[in-house]
Amino acid sequence: MEDHPEDLEESGCCDKIPVAAKPHLRHNPAMSQIDRLQRIRQLFRDRRSISIQLLLDTLEISRATLKRDLAFLRDVVMVPIVFDREVRAYRLEGPAVQGTGQYELPGLWFSSQEIHALLTMQHLLANLGPGGLLHDHIEPLLSRLNQLLGSADSTAEEIRRRILIVGLGRREYNLEHFERIGSALLRRQRLEIDYYARSNDALTTRQVSPQRLVHYRENWYLDAWCHLRNGLRNFSIDSIRRVETLDRPAREVAERTLSSVLGPGYGIFGGKLLQTAHLRFTPARARWVAAEQWHVRQKGRMRTDGSYELSFPFSDPRELVMDILRFGADVEVLGPETLRAAVRAEAVRLAALYAVS
Repeated sequence: MEDHPEDLEESGCCDKIPVAAKPHLRHNPAMSQIDRLQRIRQLFRDRRSISIQLLLDTLEISRATLKRDLAFLRDVVMVPIVFDREVRAYRLEGPAVQGTGQYELPGLWFSSQEIHALLTMQHLLANLGPGGLLHDHIEPLLSRLNQLLGSADSTAEEIRRRILIVGLGRREYNLEHFERIGSALLRRQRLEIDYYARSNDALTTRQVSPQRLVHYRENWYLDAWCHLRNGLRNFSIDSIRRVETLDRPAREVAERTLSSVLGPGYGIFGGKLLQTAHLRFTPARARWVAAEQWHVRQKGRMRTDGSYELSFPFSDPRELVMDILRFGADVEVLGPETLRAAVRAEAVRLAALYAVS
């Protein structure tokens, strides 16, 4: 059994018949290389071995094109295709998938649509963080995807040119800190961090047990058990000034506890003391707000006058007040009174700021 580089020449398959006289050997211009690789993939799924003649008839290509495609699969996609001289056909060199009688297809077997989706996803992921969060890790894969796309298809550069990602409000963070946090999170190790709190302009050193990373409104946050405060806390990654991985196991927090403390309230702020916000939007804004999700447990209804009422739970009003204020006079807080008072106080401050003397 030998590899395929010389087998087409030695097979004796239709050697003396000119390509022009055999329609099934003509190159099919409608079928791209990606399409041909997918057809070969399907053939290997359905059969233990594939003859040269079957490949030529199915793909409608010349022997030279077939040879190039097989070499591409073997050398670029790393598919272990071999030519079995005993049965004079190609097969995959590897164990059959247990219970199926079929052979596993290793490597990158993607359709052109799947490749475009992967490249688009790579572009989105690369823009989650400064400098391209996963650039170094994904670059080898991206290189192989570009090879699979071929010159006739959209390249990664074309996708980057056609997709614009605008990250409003994104704060820069230390990529090395992010990677260290992510590693400790998955390895279940404690961290020692220096954390800067903008609310009181204070820097504290804490030991934390990371529980999960959250990407919210263009920024990354760490939900963790804070051993200094002896409770669950939410840390903005960009406010972490130093990170050290400790040789101590992280404290585990039950998913139910994590969700009950940090999950049910509105926005990124957590808390167990929940209240229900009741908002009413004018008809001018109702059609937009009715299509938005403010909270997974929200309830909304359109009124006969065209206005829209929305209710959802919250625990900490800080972020919610800011979101309410961006609608100006097109939204009214119906309750609770504490939230209404907080918005009223900001409105008074705004009125004083823009008062005409």
